[in-house]
Parts: sequence; structure tokens; C-alpha cells
Amino acid sequence: MKYTGIYLAVAAAISAFGNTDAQKLTLEECSLDARPSVPNEMVSDASGDTYYMLSDDGSRVERYDYKTGKKVADVMVSENLRDCNVEGWDGFIMSPDEKLMLLYTDVEPVYRNSFKASYYVYDIRRNNIKPLSENGAQEIPVFSPDSRMVAFVRDNNVFVAKLDYGTEIAVTKDGEKNNIINGVPDWVYQEEFGMLSSLAWSPDNLMLAFIKWDESEVPTYSFPLYRGECEPMEQYSYYPGQFEYKYPVAGETNSTVKVISYDVETRALKTMNVPLDYDGYVNKIEFGKTPERLMVTTLNRNQNEMKLYAVNPRSAIAKLVYTDKSDSWIDPSLTEMTRYYESFFVVASERDGYRHLYQYSNAGVLMKQLTKGEWEVTDFYGYDQVSKCFYFQSTQEGALNRTLSFVDAKGVVKKLSEKVGTNSAVFSNNMKFFVHGFSDVNTPAVYDLCTVKGKKLRTVVDNADYAGRFVGKMPVKEFFTVSSGGYELNGYMIKPRDFDTSKKYPVIMYQYSGPGSQLVLDKWELDWLHYAAQEGYIVACVDGRGTGGRGKKFASLVYKQLGKYESIDQVAAAKHIASLPYVDSSKIGIFGWSYGGYETLMAMTQPGNNFAAGVAVAPVTDWRFYDSIYSERFMRTPQQNESGYEGSSAINRIRNLEGRLLIVTGTADDNVHASNTFEYVAKAVSMNKMLDMMVYPNKNHHINGCQTRFALYSKIIDFFDTWLKK
Repeated sequence: MKYTGIYLAVAAAISAFGNTDAQKLTLEECSLDARPSVPNEMVSDASGDTYYMLSDDGSRVERYDYKTGKKVADVMVSENLRDCNVEGWDGFIMSPDEKLMLLYTDVEPVYRNSFKASYYVYDIRRNNIKPLSENGAQEIPVFSPDSRMVAFVRDNNVFVAKLDYGTEIAVTKDGEKNNIINGVPDWVYQEEFGMLSSLAWSPDNLMLAFIKWDESEVPTYSFPLYRGECEPMEQYSYYPGQFEYKYPVAGETNSTVKVISYDVETRALKTMNVPLDYDGYVNKIEFGKTPERLMVTTLNRNQNEMKLYAVNPRSAIAKLVYTDKSDSWIDPSLTEMTRYYESFFVVASERDGYRHLYQYSNAGVLMKQLTKGEWEVTDFYGYDQVSKCFYFQSTQEGALNRTLSFVDAKGVVKKLSEKVGTNSAVFSNNMKFFVHGFSDVNTPAVYDLCTVKGKKLRTVVDNADYAGRFVGKMPVKEFFTVSSGGYELNGYMIKPRDFDTSKKYPVIMYQYSGPGSQLVLDKWELDWLHYAAQEGYIVACVDGRGTGGRGKKFASLVYKQLGKYESIDQVAAAKHIASLPYVDSSKIGIFGWSYGGYETLMAMTQPGNNFAAGVAVAPVTDWRFYDSIYSERFMRTPQQNESGYEGSSAINRIRNLEGRLLIVTGTADDNVHASNTFEYVAKAVSMNKMLDMMVYPNKNHHINGCQTRFALYSKIIDFFDTWLKK
């Protein structure tokens, strides 16, 4: 086991005391207190020389110098605000001219990553604050480029607040819950495209663009709400309530979408003439550097053809400037890497078999392929117009690692990070400074403020105290490979600290297995599985076919047949592990959550499997039950791929179930509905298959809050102890 500098002194001190209880991990800290600290969000100013940060207690917005780390000013101090009694804010948004900021409080979640809140406009020079709107909570506010207006959404309608005049204008009036949504994406766009807003201001402040979702024909899904004990809802003490929203399952009707422009002066609305199939997607809109270039990204419903249009928001005329096609699917993360500059734009594509960056002129002519090789670009940070360099994260040092690099004006790729492991970056606006995050299997994340010249200026977060808590406690994690179907699969194994080769250990295999996902990485992790290793299990994880970091061909092997090769690979991995002399081959279990829960069910019913027990948390049990965008990306629609859906259904394989199974769900899971679990259990009962089930009332896909995660992990450990140890 290798140690970084943080660990050496602590490890030496601990080693003298032997393996005492004080050195043991507890399930509480593994399930509730396992994450190292991360820096507070550092919001770069326009120049890129300083940044803004919200204080830990939310009472101040402070400004710091990137180079020195010294505080330049207290930009907002809550106790000095006039006519406002908010002591701690949840966040802030700076205006482009940096004279105003939006402060928000009273956050109310809408879906997993979206929320509405009470926003206030704070005038920094005048120390004056007032509500953005007096008419109810707001969503996704966006300053105009001149900082004189704020567009936002309330109750499915778009509004513009003109700050100079204190007026509020309704841009749309047809918004209606579960019917018409303006500006804010519908549930499935938020969940599967990661799209939380569609509001876009033109650079000249004269036009506002947004997307309108018509979900009136999308089927409604509902689930019950109970009183519960964790944050009880007294109104449901005797009769359950109900939550309803629009959720398109695979093959069903999606929202229809339109791109709309709004003329601020005339208040005229116009629909853009963007070529789009009636059931296609618009998954990103953003203005380029000029007012006449509204850049609109579309996907067909099969999600294997992406098109990028430059649209004039006044004439509504759209010009196609870029197309990308795939024999399988186009991942939405490609769109997230698109960037626009004065005379060109940058896109990511997997056209040559690996995810790389390409530079195009504004007219849509390919200028150059910026990166190339049998490795993947995993994030694009931006372009420095002074040095002419493009900065990115990649798998250059192997699929298990993440490396920071840049490609210069001559096309030469150079490394920015030095250590092998998981490196990440957050850049200043001028691309001169970045916060460098680094972690590996033995090192909790350390964050340093660096220059792009390679100089470390200071450590922002070192997590030394956190590291000191766990040195001497952590079980040993080792990487290995296993063969399956002609492929070498990456895996890791966590062994107990007191591992003895003469003993026979039970095994818990952990996996997620979803397309493009990756669990086997050289980075720090601590969760209940490390506690399980301490308590006498060997924990193993293998990324099978279809997972990420290894090129498009490897990922696409699972196309239109989810669960097939993943299951073959998990069984092959289990048999390899069972062959090891220190493993009890009759005591191998498997665990997974969400897609990992699905794969648990599939692997346990794969012919020839050797799993004695398994735990499936929040599993999809049939892809016809899951949402359209995700399911169809990898399977197409049930109408197009009936045999694929039949073969990938975990419910259809229950007859093969032999090992002991615990299936877990939250009744308020808006992502993978509890009906997946209930339908699976109903079928199992009809076939006289024995299984256990745990249900968490009012809990969503994460099954957390009010100590619930600790209770869940305790249940899982107890289940595996029962069937793998006794």
C-alpha cells in the first residue's frame, strides 16, 4: 500500500498500537460521514484574476485574489443589509457587470437537481436589496448580458424583470402544470439530458430564447405519499396523498418541443424553424458570440443523429452547421462539451472510435481534429485565446485514471497534471488559474490552486484531518483484470486488513454496469463496502462490457440487448474470484443500486451463475417500465426492438432465480418507480420463488435522510451475514 505525504506521520504513529477497536471503521462513519471535504464554489470574476465565494454559514459573499489567496473584500454581509432579515443564504449569482448579485433562500426542491427559491436582487455599491419578484418563488433566473434584466420562470411561465424600472413582464401566459412548460425542462429532460434551464439571452440584450415543452399528451404517473416518521406529513395521517407528474415510459408519447424567441422591445414571440421530427429532442440552446446565432442542438428520437443549427432569432431561419451520427447512440455528455468562440466552435465526437475534440469554423467547416488516440476526452475545460491552448481531461494514462492536459497551437498535447490517479480542474475565466483536484485509492481528494504554467500557488483543501481519521483503518484495495468473452475487464478487490491467505472468505461483488458508467477508477472511496471488508468479506468490483473509458466499440457491445453481456461478464468475474484459494466459492454475493440493482437481478438469473445471495436496490426490472430517453438510447423503442426488450427483462428470468434475494425500494422514487419492484415480487410469488423485500415509505431514489441510509446498510450487512456467513 502506498502512502502520500499526508499519511506518513500518521501511519507511523498508529502502527505502534496494533489493531485496536479504535482503529476500526464503523458503519456509521462509512454510511453517514464518509466524504472528504470539497472547496466551496469559487465563482470567477470577469477578468479571471479574483473569485467570489459564499462563506460557510452563508452570511457573506467574499472576494479573493487567485494569485495570493487573500481576501480582497466582503462583497455582501447579511448583518449589514437594510430591510432584510435573512441571516444565511443558500447561494448567489453574480451579474455580468459585477455590480449586482442575486441571493437566494427558502430553497424548495422540484426534482432531483432542480429547485425554486426566493431570489433577491442586491445592489453592491448601494447596499440595497429587494425581492426579484413579489409574486411567488422563482426558478432558473438569468441576468441579461448588460445586467439590467433578469429572466426567470414561475409556475411554468417565463417572466422578465426590468431592474431599472422595477417592473415584471409575463413573456408567456399558457404555462400549466402537467400540460405546458416554458423555460424549465420537463422531468425526463432534466433526468436524462441533465438539462435544467433553456433560457438564453442574446449578446445584444434584445432577444430572449427558450424552449416550450408541451407534455399534455404524455401519460401521467402517480405514487402515494404517506405520513411517515421522517419529516412527517400530518395531512396524510389517515388517508394517503398522491404525487402526480408526466413520465413517458419507453415507446410512449414524449413532450413536443418548440424553440421560441422573445423580442424584448416589441414583446413578440416567434417559433424558430428548426427542422425536427415530431418526437425529436432539443437538448441544448445557447447563443454564439453574435446576436444572430442562436445555436440549437437536436437529437432524433433514436438518439443516434445529432444536428447543430445556427438560428436567426428574428427571422427564425435555421442553418445546419454540424451533424454527428452513430451506429448505436450519441451520449448527451458530448453536447455538454460544445463551446462557442468568436470565429469557431468546438465539439466532441466519437466518430473515430474514441471521444475526441474537433474544431469547426462558424460556417460549419472542419478546421482540425484537436485530440486523437486510443483514449477518451472525458471533460473539456475551454480555450485560452492568449496562448491558443485547449484544456481537457482524458484517459491518456489508462481507463482507470483521469489526466489533465492541453493541446497547443501546433497540435501538441502536453500533460498539465503530474500524478497518476484521478485529476480534475475548475478554471478561472481567463484560463490562467485552476483548482486542481487529485485523488487516488490511498489519498482523499486534495485541492490545490495552480497556474497553467504548472506552478502550485497554495492548497485550498488538504483533507489532512479527514485522512488522519482513516489511516490505519482502511482495508487494502488492489486492481486486477479478468477475461470474459475475449475481453480483459478491469476490476478491483478490497481485502480485510488482517487478510490471511490460509483462510476462506465470503465475497460481496459490487457493480453498476450501466452503459458508459465506470466504477473501477484509481480514486479515493469510503462507504459501507469498506466496512464489510473490515468485517471479514472480500469486496470485488468488475466493470463489464458496455462500461466507459474504453472507447465507443466497447461501450456499444450492449446496444439493443441490455443485461446480456453484463450478466455474462459478472458471472465470469464471480467464477474467476471463486477459483482463488482464499475464497469460499459457495459464499459469493452480488449487490447493486439502480442499474446495478437491475444487473444484480440479471446476474442472479444468468444460467450457470454461482451467486448465493444478492441485494438489488431501486432496480429497473423491465426497460418498458423506465423512461423513454434512457431506455430508448440503448434499446430503441419496444416497437422497434420487441425481442430485445423481452430478453432484457429481469422479470422474464425469475424462473432461473436460485440464490437468496433482497430487493429494496423507496415508495416515492420518481426515477425508478416502486412498481418495478412490486411487479417483480408479484411475478416471483406466482412462481413460488423465495425472496425478501424492504420498502422505505416516502423515500426517493437515494433512500436517504433521517438516518435512513444507515438503516439500509445495516439491513444489507445483516442479509449478507445471514446467507454468506452462517
